[in-house]
Amino acid sequence: MNRISRPSLLAVLCLLLVAPVVAQAQEAPNRQPQPVRGEARPQSADTTRLPPNSVTRHTITLPGRTLSLTATAGSLTLIDTNGAPQAEIGFTAYTKDDADLATRPVTFAVNGGPGASSAYLNLLAIGPWRLSLDGAGISPSASPSLMPNAETWLDFTDLVFIDPPGTGYSRVIGGDQVRERFYSLRGDIDGLAAAIMRWLKEKNRLLSPKFFVGESYGGFRGPLLAEKLQSDQGIGLSGLVLVSPVLDFAWLDHASSAPWTDAARLPSMAAAALARKGPVSREALQDAERYASGEYLVDLMRGVQDREAVERISGRVAALTGLDLDLVRRLAGRVDARAVQRETLRRSADVLSAYDADVFGADPNPAAYVSRFEDPVLTAMTAPLTSAIIDHLTNTLNYKPEGRYNLLNNAVTRAWRWDGGRNAPENLEELRQALALDGKLRVLVVHGFTDLVTPYYASQLLINQIPDLGPEKRLTLKVYEGGHMFYSRQGSRQAFRADAQRLFEDAMRVQANGSKKD
Repeated sequence: MNRISRPSLLAVLCLLLVAPVVAQAQEAPNRQPQPVRGEARPQSADTTRLPPNSVTRHTITLPGRTLSLTATAGSLTLIDTNGAPQAEIGFTAYTKDDADLATRPVTFAVNGGPGASSAYLNLLAIGPWRLSLDGAGISPSASPSLMPNAETWLDFTDLVFIDPPGTGYSRVIGGDQVRERFYSLRGDIDGLAAAIMRWLKEKNRLLSPKFFVGESYGGFRGPLLAEKLQSDQGIGLSGLVLVSPVLDFAWLDHASSAPWTDAARLPSMAAAALARKGPVSREALQDAERYASGEYLVDLMRGVQDREAVERISGRVAALTGLDLDLVRRLAGRVDARAVQRETLRRSADVLSAYDADVFGADPNPAAYVSRFEDPVLTAMTAPLTSAIIDHLTNTLNYKPEGRYNLLNNAVTRAWRWDGGRNAPENLEELRQALALDGKLRVLVVHGFTDLVTPYYASQLLINQIPDLGPEKRLTLKVYEGGHMFYSRQGSRQAFRADAQRLFEDAMRVQANGSKKD
């Protein structure tokens, strides 16, 4: 895997140290599990259960500070209204020692897919330990050893990483009906809301300020989960951080021939071309953005029968992306991600990653007209990240379940029910309603410039449709160098942490001011 030198999407989104001071402790096994509304009683149950929770204590040394923390690795059992177990939801929680639980924020973190575990956010972005993967370092044989994460969010919030059923060690323990329910858009949200309530009650954290961070499809979950927690569980979130999210799937479906899908992706393609020459910024992409949502969109609306419009956009798109003009002309100026991946470096027999078009790998079929190749980022990081999370849970957190750990479970993706008929899923209505209902809620949307899977400009155009809903701007978009997992780059991870900390501090300030007025 290399970074370029400088001078179907619903099923694709899968999106991603010091030894313990005290030996493990176990939580009482007689916890009352949290019911899930509307669940049918399972036809059968798996008698093999996950082990009791493991609690370990650690001290990690970071630049300029030392953090003492308690880690809990375990599971939460969800039941139906008849008390029958439905699923065991795996989680990993890190809590800072000697903190005031009433004022200490707690953040629930979920990855995407659907079918991805929370290991990406945990070990690559915001957890206390980090796997070092960046550019040329991303390969299946990369070392899975972890190091203390200087950019951990534990300084300003406790962290609870949740694995939905079918991911990590989490599993459905009911019958097929139960599995179908959890493997659906609404059933998934119901289960996550129930698991969060269970954890808050069990840990006596209902009074703590609560936040959510979700990546990719996890970011899509965010507004839906906020609505479900508020309406069904009686829990209000103070902030949402949506990482490389999908806000409306209709904007990402190139096969639909909708012009806005091409307009939304073009700036990320231009960013990939810029990244081959030097740093990328919003300022450097202003021209591409203006063109994408202006003349480009207008000419796309004219259609392929307007040859003058096709010629205009072909020349401009070729110039912005660095692709061959004849190729762009054959595609009528509508270049999809696969074409960018295969054609940009075809002369050198390399292919780009859809998850970070600034990273490339060798094309296994360079002479073929159509090549099947694994993604140089997503697929390449699967092995080291899987080994790292299993070793971390087993040897650092002393949690040793039997069975398989699912980092990315394609069976979940294939079985997923979208509950929308012919309508593409979207969460903009829930996001708009959440901001309107709670004037204190803060939302941060973050993307990587060179992500072709969930392009940043799609979020920008959709966010533009949501009014400010108050005197303060509470919905913000930030874009960093890198792709879907931009946080694998140190500079982007540092900027992401700083922006997130500002959101937390702002939300906490508003909450404190409101309490004083009360």
